[in-house]
Amino acid sequence: MDYDVLILGGGIIGCAVAYELSKYSLNIALIEKEYDIADEVSMVNSAIVYDGVENPDTLMSKLEVIGNSMFEEITEKFNVPFKRCGSYMIAQSDKQVIKIEELYEKAIKRGINEIEIVEGKYVYEVETNLNIPIKKALYSHNTGVVAPYDLAIAYGEVAFDNGVNFKLEEEVIDIKKILTGYKIVTNKNKFTSKTVINTTPGIHYNIDKNEKQSSENDINILNSMLINKGNLFNSKKIIFAQNNKGEIINSLNNIQGSSLFTAESSTSFNLHEMKKVLNGFVEGIEDKDIKTFFQAKYYKDPIIIDDSLIDKGYIKISGKHYAEVTMTPSIAKMVCETLVGNLKAKLKKDFTDKRRDIFRFRELSNEEKNEIIKVDKKYGKVICICQIVTEGEIIDAIRRPLGARTVEGVRRRTGVTFGKCDGAYCFDRIVSILARETNKGMNDIVKSSKGSFVVKGRIKEFNEM
Repeated sequence: MDYDVLILGGGIIGCAVAYELSKYSLNIALIEKEYDIADEVSMVNSAIVYDGVENPDTLMSKLEVIGNSMFEEITEKFNVPFKRCGSYMIAQSDKQVIKIEELYEKAIKRGINEIEIVEGKYVYEVETNLNIPIKKALYSHNTGVVAPYDLAIAYGEVAFDNGVNFKLEEEVIDIKKILTGYKIVTNKNKFTSKTVINTTPGIHYNIDKNEKQSSENDINILNSMLINKGNLFNSKKIIFAQNNKGEIINSLNNIQGSSLFTAESSTSFNLHEMKKVLNGFVEGIEDKDIKTFFQAKYYKDPIIIDDSLIDKGYIKISGKHYAEVTMTPSIAKMVCETLVGNLKAKLKKDFTDKRRDIFRFRELSNEEKNEIIKVDKKYGKVICICQIVTEGEIIDAIRRPLGARTVEGVRRRTGVTFGKCDGAYCFDRIVSILARETNKGMNDIVKSSKGSFVVKGRIKEFNEM
């Protein structure tokens, strides 16, 4: 038997499950088909930590509440950026006032505290840039913003340091039940495992042959715009609202210091349409303030933890949900408790619940900067001027456990190219460092996924580049 536990999928849930299980004396592996873990996380790397108030599903709400309560401990322990900034859910009409009052009453019954209904006059006094009518607002002290990619990487790194075997660039072809567990066939290998945890929603194997395929017909589009202004709203609160077309509008100050504005709709917007929605929501935004505009799918499927086959050693986590990041800590805890009870696993005596030190040069004091430069001079060489990211940080991102192997991996780990120049100054330097540290040619370096080469080829051959 190769493994006690084999986890399919290196998303944030898969990495969190790997972390929780690595506390026990188990032989564990995680299989991920991409170059990097957490590849599905938004490039903006900022996610709302919800408090369960907005969720109509009682079970999903409970998972949000439990997960929300765990964020201070987890992010502080892993040195992951997290801000509990609070939020306003705005009612612009009498009908919407009734809705937020119903949400408030339901939240109280669910045991959600630190929420209150405030008058529109109060919100106007605080948020002077808002350009919409406000009757009342449901204010929550509980909501926040976290860097989900950083969190997933931290989960993965700690799991790796505690013995989890990560198999990247390996795709599962099928899973079959055998007498002693499961046989897992990939594009590279064949494994056996006593148990399998499948965290890849929408992917069906032989073991899932009787399960109905999920439909994506009702998925909405999240039209998103990144604004260079980090002070879009005075209080730096998360803002939720609904316009007269029924589109859900949301704005937040993200981890990188910019503002993220989104509109959930049944259709994709073009840039002109998105600017129109934005200008109808908040004042003071000019074209020069817009950094980027993009779309993504907005999922509302319930996340189902199917342990009906736990006696046979199989757990499947299916469904995609906008609050997946919030629910991740609670989901990982639930899966771990179910599995270790079934395997009768014992806690490790030598478990290390700490992430290796990580240095963000721009956040250090001058004294701390001088100290780290004395240790490694490469921390004194700034590669990304906009974000103040040094060569030392980029090298560390590559050399760390589960280190970056793509430009996107370096970008997300360090923040390079997120500045105003969008990498015009530093991009080629990043590619050069990545090639040098991974012992590859520059034309072998990819942006993010297989085949996304940064340099297609040379015009002339030189001994050096």
